[in-house]
Amino acid sequence: MSEDAPIHRLGAGDGVLLRALMACFADAFEDPQHYVEALPSDTYLADLLANDGFVAVVALAAEQVVGGLTAYALPKPERAHSELYLYDLAVVESHRRRGIATALIAALHRIASARQATIVYVQADPEDEAAVALYTKLGTGRDVLHFDLMPAGDPLASGDGAR
Repeated sequence: MSEDAPIHRLGAGDGVLLRALMACFADAFEDPQHYVEALPSDTYLADLLANDGFVAVVALAAEQVVGGLTAYALPKPERAHSELYLYDLAVVESHRRRGIATALIAALHRIASARQATIVYVQADPEDEAAVALYTKLGTGRDVLHFDLMPAGDPLASGDGAR
C-alpha cells in the first residue's frame, strides 16, 4: 500500500472522519441519498463509533479520507465467538490500484483476530467486477441468494429491494 495512506480505525471521537467516509461511499457508489443526505446527529455517530459491534476503518492521505470500510460484529450463540460482516468498502477513484482496499481488509482481519472472530464475510454484486476480483484474490467465493426483507414503514425502502 502507498505510504501516503495510513490506515486508522475510527473511535467515538471520529465523527468528522465517519462523515467523510460516508461522503466517500456516496461518491464511489453514486448514492448520495443513502450515504449523505440524511446523516444522523453527532451524538448518534459518536454512540455508533463507541459501539463494539460496529467497525469503521479509513485510509488517509494528506489528512483526507481516501477510502474506508464499515463492518459489523455478529455474536454467535452456538459458541463464544463472533463473525464480522464487511458491509461497505470503497476507495476514491484517484487512489485506486494502490493496495488501499487490500490494506483496509488486512486491518479488518487484525480486528477480527483480536476479537477472536472466526470469519470475515462480504457480499458483492456479480456485475461489480473490481469487487469480485478483489474478494476472489483474498477469499473463497460462494453462490448464495440475498433477500431484502423490508419492515413495513421503512423510510429507506425504495420498493425495488435496493437499500
